[in-house]
Amino acid sequence: MTTDIPGGNDIVLSAENITKSFGGVHALRGASMTMRRGEVTALIGDNGAGKSTLVRCLSGIHRPDSGTITLDGRDVHLDTPLAAREHGIETVQQNLALVEDLTVWQNFFLGREKTTGFGPFRFLDRKAMRATAQELVSDLAVNVPPVTSRVRRLSGGQRQAVSIARAAGWGGSIVIMDEPTAALGVQETARVEGIIRKLKEQGVAVLLISHNFDQVLRLSDHVWVMRGGLAVAERRAAETDGDELVALITGAKAA
Repeated sequence: MTTDIPGGNDIVLSAENITKSFGGVHALRGASMTMRRGEVTALIGDNGAGKSTLVRCLSGIHRPDSGTITLDGRDVHLDTPLAAREHGIETVQQNLALVEDLTVWQNFFLGREKTTGFGPFRFLDRKAMRATAQELVSDLAVNVPPVTSRVRRLSGGQRQAVSIARAAGWGGSIVIMDEPTAALGVQETARVEGIIRKLKEQGVAVLLISHNFDQVLRLSDHVWVMRGGLAVAERRAAETDGDELVALITGAKAA
């Protein structure tokens, strides 16, 4: 069911006929999908279906060989992750994209450093960055140490929580989450799902990639099914169930 918020029916992102090959491997064969503002859109499929490649195209890591990506009705070229961020797209990758030798707060502000001073005499505002990072982490994490801790000393679940908190804190119009709760415990997973719901309430479009169908049906409004490098089916989450999604993924049921 569509979220009842202003602009809830607006398409914020449209990907049309996206192709991407790596040598002789055709990862995407003309995939198309849309996302609406204020909705959680789920992207599901078997390993090798093309989900991660499509996510990397939307987040600026891979440049599509062909096809069009449109944001708010305008064609965009997401050539780099920085370009995607400048267009309001934040991503939580499976590899988390954290620098282990930096602290939590330094990872939060990597490439977005706050400074203080005047003209050419500017200095890093470490105090402000630490305070902001602590606030963002506190909104999410159950068991994350102080933001002055180095990332290499964190557990897998703690690193995941930091990466999600960073994306949620900086996200503009779209937040992409690739298996966001895969390494988290029950309490941390509940917190992450709460963050996803909060982003949705704020009108942010969330793209959720998950193998957990219970989670998909619990959180998402719309589901896209990928198989063989294509988005082969779409369903409103309220109008489907786990059995149908499995059948669509395997090809036992036609779109």
